[in-house]
Amino acid sequence: MFSYVDPDIKQWLDQHGLLVSVDQHGAAVATDSDTALLSVLGPVPMPRMIAGQQVTLQWYPFVRRTELGDVLNAANQVRNGQQNALQQLLHSSMSVNSVFALPGFTQAKSPLVRIHSCCLTGDIFGSQRCDCGPQLQGAFEQIKAEGSGAVIYMSGHEGRGIGLWAKAITYLLQDEGQDTYQANATLNLPEDSRDFTDAAVVLRYFLGGEPIRLLSNNPDKRRHLEQGGQQVSEIVPLVVGINEHNIRYLRSKKEKGHDLPESL
Repeated sequence: MFSYVDPDIKQWLDQHGLLVSVDQHGAAVATDSDTALLSVLGPVPMPRMIAGQQVTLQWYPFVRRTELGDVLNAANQVRNGQQNALQQLLHSSMSVNSVFALPGFTQAKSPLVRIHSCCLTGDIFGSQRCDCGPQLQGAFEQIKAEGSGAVIYMSGHEGRGIGLWAKAITYLLQDEGQDTYQANATLNLPEDSRDFTDAAVVLRYFLGGEPIRLLSNNPDKRRHLEQGGQQVSEIVPLVVGINEHNIRYLRSKKEKGHDLPESL
């Protein structure tokens, strides 16, 4: 993936420890290793305002390594009728995810971590149809208050994995009475196709087995991370952004097992 990087620049990144290859266990490996799973870049200094104060985060973009053989294999699967093969490849290999960490994250004990699924409508456009935007902002504020921690931003998770175009259609279906999960199913798409494997791998790389406190209302995230080898010592709730426009959406998530207040 991203083989277009100039060889001289790649060599400079390698020499300065700014480009690392990581295997499925979170261990750094040689760039040309057959076991390399992720490429991790950084840190890139990222100054931003959190709770009215400027904080310089350490930004680490990371992406799934994709070899030509993987692309050809997916193409053959599509030809043989497995239409979801290309979608899975695009989700895993074309999405550049990110770690936004406070300085000292790799030395922290049981750091607070938010695994945040991309939501352009909430995170960027400011939509109140969900609670994603307030959750992202609240996560940064909570890790700042803790003094250590990170937000991992999963860029391929729009609409729980269906993408922005399909998500827009599900909004229209929701306005006709369907809930957020039914709308996905109406389009013959999974209710939730998100994969947190890469988040678990990158956490194992940075923390070396140290457990995290997971900032989430979704117990499935803990299960996915622990299946990927990243231990979770505690779930810390993140209930913010409730409003008249997203109350039905939140009730649907509660029915699916999310840890949300009974008052909903």
